[in-house]
Amino acid sequence: MSFTFIEKILTNHSDKIDVKPGDFVDIEIDVRVARDFGGANVVKNLINNGLKVDDTSKTIFTFDCNPTGSDQKYASNQQYCRMYARKNGIKVYDIDSGIGTHLIIEKGIAIPGSTVISTDSHANILGAIGAFGQGMGDKDIAAAWANGRTWFKVPPSVKLTLAGTRPAGISAKDIVLNLLNRFGANELLGYSVELYGDEIERLTLDERITISSMATEMGAIIILIPPSDNIMAYCEARAGRKLKKISADDDAEYSRELTLDLSGFKPMISRPGHPEDTVEVSTLDRIRIDSAFIGSCTNGRMQDMRNAARILKGRKIAPGVVLKIVPATDEVWNKCLDLGLIKIFKDAGALVGNAGCAGCAAGQIGQNGPEEITISTGNRNFAGKQGKGEVYLASPADVAASAVAGFITTEDAIPSKPVVFESSKTDSEPVNIQKSIDFEAKPLIIEGRIWLILKDNIDTDMIFHNRYLTITDIKEMGQYTFDNLERWKDFAKKAEPGDIVITGKNFGAGSSRQQAVDFFKSLGVQAILAESFGAIYERNAINAAFPVLIYDLIDELGLKEGDKIRVNFETGEVTNLENDKSVEIDKFSSVQMEIYKKGGLLK
Repeated sequence: MSFTFIEKILTNHSDKIDVKPGDFVDIEIDVRVARDFGGANVVKNLINNGLKVDDTSKTIFTFDCNPTGSDQKYASNQQYCRMYARKNGIKVYDIDSGIGTHLIIEKGIAIPGSTVISTDSHANILGAIGAFGQGMGDKDIAAAWANGRTWFKVPPSVKLTLAGTRPAGISAKDIVLNLLNRFGANELLGYSVELYGDEIERLTLDERITISSMATEMGAIIILIPPSDNIMAYCEARAGRKLKKISADDDAEYSRELTLDLSGFKPMISRPGHPEDTVEVSTLDRIRIDSAFIGSCTNGRMQDMRNAARILKGRKIAPGVVLKIVPATDEVWNKCLDLGLIKIFKDAGALVGNAGCAGCAAGQIGQNGPEEITISTGNRNFAGKQGKGEVYLASPADVAASAVAGFITTEDAIPSKPVVFESSKTDSEPVNIQKSIDFEAKPLIIEGRIWLILKDNIDTDMIFHNRYLTITDIKEMGQYTFDNLERWKDFAKKAEPGDIVITGKNFGAGSSRQQAVDFFKSLGVQAILAESFGAIYERNAINAAFPVLIYDLIDELGLKEGDKIRVNFETGEVTNLENDKSVEIDKFSSVQMEIYKKGGLLK
């Protein structure tokens, strides 16, 4: 029997003596990986179904989506996985390690001809060393962890030969963007692509990783690059043993055989929204950028860092442009440090992050904001994938060159002086000075149902947790009120417009976050009465024209949860409308009254 590359790997890992396209085969999985993204669900699937891990020596956690642990949900998932790993003897490559698919190559865990699955959709990056890698959902991964095997449908194979000589200045990223230009997002859908040619044989590991990593964007199952002698030597050194070289049979049958002329490839860039929407960089008309990003599983390798450093050395990033650089693994990061590349990056004005996925994962540096124009070395620029702005995809050299120029360009077209952002305001624009303001009359006496939250030292993280600090729309804030305060986590669901909160001492201790005041307004809460307030919180409330009042003795009112009270801001009189009992508390000061009547400090 003769086999294509993918057929040989799958046959070697199944009970069948031969496989062909369309067959469903049960294959043994050599390396089973779960990341911080999806890892917690893998564990929950195992626990909920009473399953145990088949072979912990082949099972790994990699925390690469949020290696800063800066997001509460990621941090929770990571710790949940750590605890499971400790209990079950599973290896964890923690937040200091880097991108999982790169790590298993670096550590010699994945080898040519092996099978790898991960909760990473770019697990097919393993094609760079001639291994079969596949991204899968958490149920799939959990089943493989429990059984050591999983089913797979044998894909048809395409033999793609890149003939001719690679032109000077054409990077591996340019090669794969040219392929995207030719095949789009679906012509190779569902195929296993084998890549051949003299120039392909000479590709470094880093270049192979770049090309293989974007198989997903072409719709391909995988791009398999037969390992050269250099790649075999690298993998043997990392694995610490002699390895068997695997290849397709000479008489293998392919669904399609294609040849492209590599010598005609051009420096390419993907326009925002679609990786396959590629054009020659030279056709773009000096598109201004706000930010640039170098990293990801596609271009975070040492060769990528060297290319960026070559261009950035002795240069500065254009004024107003932000450049973010994130090496793929800690090994790459440390090598950058040893070789002085980190200094070059910092001297140029770049922000350097710790190893990980970075911009592709919402939890780490590399995200952009609305209307922000970014040029990135990532593999995807889908709307919202790397933020709310627009993202162009290019090679590390082009990204570095663009960061220096201030607009999208190539290394050989960097101007002597960068473009700079100019103020859009001119001296001739009139200044709007408001001399008189008509204020809407605000009530000085309110009535409302009370919430008795008689607890001292309720801090701003209990009131409005820091994981929500990026929210700027006041209408969106209210739903998160007290969701970090035990016993009152359902406050937002039960609160009604007109409610009044009565609480204890030092309410609002902690952070200066204005949201901890504003979200009460979004729910329609009328006022807060407390024995005392945190100093910053009290100022924030007064300046937002949100009524806060301090009481000394309020027990005489005989209050019960849900009672209705009346509060007079001018006199300080508080009356329980259920029993007509009244007390006097601190009334509004003259400053508080003035700001309240205006509707806020800035009115």
